[in-house]
Amino acid sequence: MLGVYGSGALLRTVALLRWRHRVRRPSPAELLLLGLATQYVTRLIAKDTVTAPIRAPFTRFEGPAGEGEVNERAIGTGVRHVLGELLSCPFCLGQWVATGLVATNVAVPPFGAATTTVLATAQVSDHLQLAYAALRHRQ
Repeated sequence: MLGVYGSGALLRTVALLRWRHRVRRPSPAELLLLGLATQYVTRLIAKDTVTAPIRAPFTRFEGPAGEGEVNERAIGTGVRHVLGELLSCPFCLGQWVATGLVATNVAVPPFGAATTTVLATAQVSDHLQLAYAALRHRQ
């Protein structure tokens, strides 16, 4: 998987050389949005019950993990096990997702900015929902 990631990153780098005039250092606000969006997508892929069918060929359900999330473990051997580890670990997915979001923001700025903003907004919304539920539970 490291080879796949490395090859993909190299290809994106070569492709982005064509757009080097558009590559700039992101502002602190953009970094915050990218961080929120990356965290949202990685948890959606790795932990959400809705995406469990995508992980099912590579993982085994171990139990609930909280609000709409599950704990799973990788199964099988070889590539199947590696994919199970990747798809069930938000920390492992973070680098992949961040690379894709940054590349999209550089290659197609309007689409990348809109996508990042939607994902970051959904992340903030999730935290507000959890805070609201916690406040109601305390009453």
